[in-house]
Amino acid sequence: MLAILIAGAFSMLGTLLGTRVAIKFLIARNYGQLIRDDGPTTHHTKRGTPTMGGLVIMFSVLFGYFVAKLATGYASSGYAPSASAWLILFLFCGLAGIGFLDDYIKISRQRNLGLRSKTKMIGQVSVALVFAVLAINWEDDTGRPPISNGISFTRDLVGWQFPAVVIVIWVILMVAGASNGVNLADGLDGLATGASAMVFGAFVLINIWQSNQNCSSNPGPKCYEVRDPLDLAVIASALTGACFGFLWWNASPARIFMGDTGSLSLGGAMAGLALMTRTELLLVIIGGLFVAITFSVILQVGYFKLSGGKRIFRMAPLQHHFELLGWEEITIVVRFWIISGLCVAAGLGIFYWEWVAGV
Repeated sequence: MLAILIAGAFSMLGTLLGTRVAIKFLIARNYGQLIRDDGPTTHHTKRGTPTMGGLVIMFSVLFGYFVAKLATGYASSGYAPSASAWLILFLFCGLAGIGFLDDYIKISRQRNLGLRSKTKMIGQVSVALVFAVLAINWEDDTGRPPISNGISFTRDLVGWQFPAVVIVIWVILMVAGASNGVNLADGLDGLATGASAMVFGAFVLINIWQSNQNCSSNPGPKCYEVRDPLDLAVIASALTGACFGFLWWNASPARIFMGDTGSLSLGGAMAGLALMTRTELLLVIIGGLFVAITFSVILQVGYFKLSGGKRIFRMAPLQHHFELLGWEEITIVVRFWIISGLCVAAGLGIFYWEWVAGV
C-alpha cells in the first residue's frame, strides 16, 4: 500500500516540476501548437503554446513507479515489477512514441497534420498487437496470464471464452478505441487531463479492492481472478498523480498541451488497465465522457455522409459544439469534468454493487 502512495506522490511531483522545465525548453525551440483554421476562432490565441507535454507525463509515471518499487525494497524482498506492470508500461510508452512522432512532424513541418491517419493507426495496432500477444501468453506459476480469454464487465462473463485470435482483435479494438477517445477529448484546456485523472483514480480503488479480495490470497465465491492487482494499483496511482501534476500547467489558460504524445498513451493505459482488471465493458461507464465525445464524432461523420452534407452538431467533437453555441471554454471544461466524475462514481458503484449482490 505504501508503494501506491509513493508512486502517486512522486509522479505528481515529476509533472509539477518537470512541466515547468519542459515549457521553457519547448518555448526556446519554438515547439508550439498549430491551430486548425476551421476550429473555433477563440483557439487562435493558443497558437504557439508548447505541446508534447505528454513526454513529461510519461517520464513522471516511470519515475513515480520505479521510485515506489525501490522505496518498498523490491530488490531485497522480491517485490519486483510484475509482468502486468511491464506490459502496461510497454503499452503506455509505445503509444506515447507514436504520439510523439505525430506531434514532432506537426511542429517540424509547421502543419496541422502529423502522421497520416493510416500510418498512425498502423502504429497503434502494432503496439496493441504486441501487447495482446504477450498478455495472453505470459503465464505465472499458477498458469494465469495477465489477460484472460473472456470478455468482462466487472469480472469475466461466465461461459464467454474465445479463441486467442478473437481476444487479440478485441484487445486491439479496446486500445485503439480508448486511445483515440482521449485524443478526441483533448481539445480544451485541462479537459482530457482532468477526466483522465478521475478514471485512473477509479482504477486505483478497483485494484486495491481486487487485491484484498483476490482468489490467490482470499479464495471464495466472490474473489477476483486478477493477476498482480496491487502492482496495477501502483501503476494507476502513478498515472493519477502525473495527470494531477500536469493539470496545474494544463488548466485554463494552458501553459502547455499534452499533444498526441499524452492523449494516445493515457487512453492506451486506460484500455490496458480495464483488460487486466477484467472491467472491459465497465470502462464504457467509467470513461463515459470519452465515449460520448467519440460517439459525437461518429454520429457527425455518419450523418454528414448519409444526409448529403447536413450536420447534427455545429462542430465535432462535442466540446467544440458548445463552444460555437457561445459557452465559455472554462464552463465547458468544468461541466464536462462533472459529467466525468458522475460516470466514474456510477462505474465504481456498479463495481461494488456486483460484489455485494454476488450476481
